Amino acid sequence: MAKLNSSLSRPKSTSPKPKSTLPADDQIGSGHAVTSYDVARHAGVSQSAVSRCFTPGGSVSDKMRARIKQAADELGYQPNAIARMLFTKRSNLIAVIVANLGVNPDFTSILSKHLIERGLNLLFFTLDQEADAERAIEQLWQYRVDGVISASELSEAHISLLRERGIPLVFINRLYEITGANSVGCDHAEGERWLIDRLVQAGHKNFGIVAGPKLSAVSRLRTHAALDRLQVLGIDKPAIIYGDFTYEGGRQAMRTLFEGKKRPDAVVCANDLMAIGCIDEAREVLSLGIPDQVSVVGFDGLSPGQWSAFSLTTVRQPMQSMVKAAVDMLVARIADPALATERRVFSGELVEGHSARLK
Repeated sequence: MAKLNSSLSRPKSTSPKPKSTLPADDQIGSGHAVTSYDVARHAGVSQSAVSRCFTPGGSVSDKMRARIKQAADELGYQPNAIARMLFTKRSNLIAVIVANLGVNPDFTSILSKHLIERGLNLLFFTLDQEADAERAIEQLWQYRVDGVISASELSEAHISLLRERGIPLVFINRLYEITGANSVGCDHAEGERWLIDRLVQAGHKNFGIVAGPKLSAVSRLRTHAALDRLQVLGIDKPAIIYGDFTYEGGRQAMRTLFEGKKRPDAVVCANDLMAIGCIDEAREVLSLGIPDQVSVVGFDGLSPGQWSAFSLTTVRQPMQSMVKAAVDMLVARIADPALATERRVFSGELVEGHSARLK
């Protein structure tokens, strides 16, 4: 027996159906998708005004925007991202490349906030280490990203390729002097100089350095800056232990430093997380007083470092200012690709905690 259509088993309604005022293509089942045309008609404005209202950076007065938003809310309108991309030729997608090891945990939340405020969406590419950037570059071609913010090192070939494809690029927390490599960073050398000078002035003579991974550009900058300053001040070359920017890496590095015959009275770490690991290892395993027997300093200014258990002496990076500058630079170059390469350097802030003897 042939199956009856379900609509035939129901009694026909005697009530007249309301006529839709929308084009047939916009009707879905018994309802319809609300379009920008509906919002424009409801608000009594042009459809282009509605489009500008929902396009990041679109030119529309505050009064007009409020009027359109009210109409959209009343109709339950949600802008179609795909349709907007086809209309504006922009995806509003920003690729963010970060290395799992070495990225400041505050960076991603601050960056998300600044991009969302601009109506931009994030597409994260996380690398196990900076040498894996090739994989991220290959993957991002699959997406029509408007720009790239990289907190990981990229080769000159990658930088050139992005430039050839018309994709603006801004590096953050590392500084470049290559055409097309816009960059924002903290003055690592200045920060390390502050730390070393204060430690030497306080009478420290035997230093140990806990560096990050050898392939990390940030670690190289900080480690070389510390070594250069120690040499200028006539301090013997310190032992260098390479860690992985993690808490456990810091603990292991501290154990290794104190296995040697020449024990340091000051340990300079390439980031705060390893410095916290060094402090715990010194207290819990090596039975050393901090800072009476050994001083420990870091770099970054992470919130956990300022907990009373650590009170870490460090250099705090102006992450809010750095991220805002990076986003401003990228958005400007998306709007005008002809802008010249830009490089912005920010000073950090010396934070004098109780993990180091500075007097």
